[in-house]
Parts: sequence; structure tokens; C-alpha cells
Amino acid sequence: MTAPALVSLDDVRAARERIWPHLRETPVEEGHALSRLAGRRLLLKPEQRQRTGSFKFRGALEFVSHLEPGVDVVAASAGNHAQGVALASTLHGHRATIFMPSDAALPKVAATRDYGAEVVAVEGGVDDCIAAAADAASEVGAVFVPPFAHPWVIAGQGTVGLEIADEAPGIETVVVPVGGGGLVAGIGAALARVRPDVHVVGVEAAGAAKLRASLAAGRPVTLDRVETFADGIALRSASEITLAHVDAFVDEVVTVTDEEMAIAIVALAERAKAVVEPAGAAAVAAVIAGKVTGDPVLAVVSGGNVDPLLLGRVLTHGMAAAGRFLAIEVVLPDRPGSLAGLAREVAQLRANVLYVSHRRVGVDVGVDSVAVELHLETRDDDHADAVVAALARSGFEVRGRR
Repeated sequence: MTAPALVSLDDVRAARERIWPHLRETPVEEGHALSRLAGRRLLLKPEQRQRTGSFKFRGALEFVSHLEPGVDVVAASAGNHAQGVALASTLHGHRATIFMPSDAALPKVAATRDYGAEVVAVEGGVDDCIAAAADAASEVGAVFVPPFAHPWVIAGQGTVGLEIADEAPGIETVVVPVGGGGLVAGIGAALARVRPDVHVVGVEAAGAAKLRASLAAGRPVTLDRVETFADGIALRSASEITLAHVDAFVDEVVTVTDEEMAIAIVALAERAKAVVEPAGAAAVAAVIAGKVTGDPVLAVVSGGNVDPLLLGRVLTHGMAAAGRFLAIEVVLPDRPGSLAGLAREVAQLRANVLYVSHRRVGVDVGVDSVAVELHLETRDDDHADAVVAALARSGFEVRGRR
């Protein structure tokens, strides 16, 4: 089988010339508070501020820029590529139809329609949508705009790499979220030519690590299933062309858990004042978790299109994972003043009570005792540990911590 042709530096530079008039600038910025958290200098490439809320607009715009006037386009996406293709098509006068998962976030579906596209719901995941869209395009004679597996798309995403080279000349490591691999392929292709000294790292969700599996096998691998809340990178299969680029230009691929991405989302919100989707936080998650080397290191924040309902759940989960919430069960004597004594102790430990509940039924306590469930707000893991230890030293029976 003939190896796919690799995108050249001239391809990426030509893409930048074509799409630049329509892009929003996203200059690299230093996250000082995040640097303290990561223990090294951390810079961010904030593509969540790009038009349509993600880097995907770049690749979609470059692809659509090559099309003949008036042709219809078809694409598939959980949200970011959908919005990129919709806007790019509107700008160039094409009618777009986007196939999206039936359970796609409603704000992403609404935004895709607002950018001018028709949306078709498909049962299943992104891979199922891609197959349905490709079939529909062949049936009606439309042009299928792939989300990552095409040289034009990779060249468009590679413009992020050219900007990084210009905006962060002293960087040692660039960390990039990986779904289908178009972004890391493009950034790798660009940096390998203009900054070959830079270490490029791809980051996959641990529950959707198709690229690592494909690199190990030496061929594209399709996972039996994916398990991650990061819908932007929840793909089961890689492609030959992105795998070839990663093999040629990317130094390593690591994984992060959903919990690590949730912690990164909280950190970005609190310390960088950035609202970021789970996939968009993957690179920052890898840096905070210590899974990549380099100082200074740059993390590409790939997108910010997150459902507000999901964001609320993720922030709560991320704060709990970071030790900001502590849920414990304390057994008290069932007599007046016991709860007040526990509350005074908690107050002295500078923990804030968020929720309290007495339980006598369905718990293993004596007839003269009561189980008190406490949800506390703590500063971090060390503070949470200190609260539990101090309560135990004061004679309280603490159990059921989570």
C-alpha cells in the first residue's frame, strides 16, 4: 500500500494566506497562575477564542476554499467541525448539511444551524455520523468535508503551528489534544520544518486512545468502544493520513483521564478565566498531571464549545477531584448538642459546610447513634486530609469518605 503524501511547509503557508482574512487572532499567552500550578512556565494557545469556538474552523475553511462555486457540502461532527464547516460554507456561498449524533449537545446543534447549515441527527457516535455523511454525499453528488483525514484540512490546522513558531520562539514542548489527529498532524508538520528542536506531544483521552493503539500496531486501529466525556476527541478510529503525519512529526502520544481533564477545566476557569470544553483542556491536563516534559511548555487549548449543563457537572467533578469538596459520614451520639459540637469543630478547621443530613435508617449505627452526612468545601487535598485527621483526633468516628 502506498504511504499517504505528507503535507509540506508550502502547503501550510499557502493555507495561511488563503484563510487568514477570515480568522480571529489567538495570540499565545502566558498562564502565570497555571504555571505555578504546573511547576513550570506554561503558555497557552487559546483556540477556544477562534471563530466558531475552536481550531476546526481553520481546516474547514481551507478545505472549502478549494471547492468550485455553488457545490453542496456534507460533513459529520459532534459539534466543532460542524460549526467550522457551516460557517466556512456560508462565507463561500455553499449549502451545507451536517450529520451530528442524536445526543449531541443542543448548543452545538443550534450554533451549527445558526451558521447556516442543515443538521441531520444520527443514532450513534461521531464515527457513525462520518459514515452516514460520506454515504449521503456520494448519493447526492455533494462534497464530503472530512473532519481530519485530508491534506487540505491538515494544512489548515497546521497554521496553528506556524503561529506558535512566531509567537513562542523559546518554547521547548508543544502539547496538542488529539481526536482524529488532524490538529496534531498539522502542527507537527509545520513545526518539524520551522522549529525542529520543539518536542511535539499529542494527548488522547485514556478511554479513546486509538492513535496510541494504531502507532503500536503500525496501522490504523478501530477501538471496540470509547469511554470518555470529551466528545470532541471520542473517536474509535484513526486514519492512514493522520497516522502517517503523527509517525513522521510527533514525538510522543500520552493519555489523560476524564478526571484529569475535569481538574484542568477547573484550573482554566479559575486561573486563566477561560471556559473550555473537555477535549480543549486535554493538553493542559497532561501538563498539570506531569505527563510531559519541557520548560517552557505550550498547551494548545483547542476549543470552548461546552454545553452549560455538562460544564456544571464537570466543574463539580473537577473540584471534587482536586480536593475542593469533601464528603464524609460521621457517627454521633443521638443527643442534643452533638451536631453543634461537630459544626464548631468543622468551623475551627476552616471548612465550609455545603450540605448536612441526619440518617438513622439504612445505616449501620447503634440505636443511640446517628450518621451525619457532611459535604464540605475545602481548599485542596491537603486541607481535606487535615480535616479528616483532626476530626478523628477530636474523637469523632469518621467513615465513608469520598
